[in-house]
Amino acid sequence: MHRLYENEDITVFWDSDKCRHAKVCVHQSPTVFNKDKRPWIDIGGAPTAQIWQTVSQCPSGALTCVYNHDVRIVFDEGRRCSLALSGDTEIGECCYDETPDSWTIVHTGVRSEYEGKGIAKRLVFKVTEEAEKRKLSVVPVCTYAMKVLG
Repeated sequence: MHRLYENEDITVFWDSDKCRHAKVCVHQSPTVFNKDKRPWIDIGGAPTAQIWQTVSQCPSGALTCVYNHDVRIVFDEGRRCSLALSGDTEIGECCYDETPDSWTIVHTGVRSEYEGKGIAKRLVFKVTEEAEKRKLSVVPVCTYAMKVLG
């Protein structure tokens, strides 16, 4: 399972397949990371710097984070993609094809001037999150999605 948790400043990614439940996050920042709550991550529970510090100490790599760089990620079901927007300008997308029981990610791309900022990862995680809400599996076909979800 892949989840993203966002506030204005950062996006925290959680990959349940990598999580080894070392509880470093829970001990260091219990107002953000609380396994007894749903969702278990409350991105508003502490200042950004504290969250960043806690995530950077995750021993398994299940938690990672990036700065948002004033880029919003939205899901567009009609176009079958997640979109990255800087203001009103579309700067990236992650597109999928549908079958009755799965979504196949066929393309992920970000304008070259925005590369290396974690935007593509946010796009992929947004598609996987929406698929999981619908109880659908995700099949990564594009090379970037295969790398991220590998």
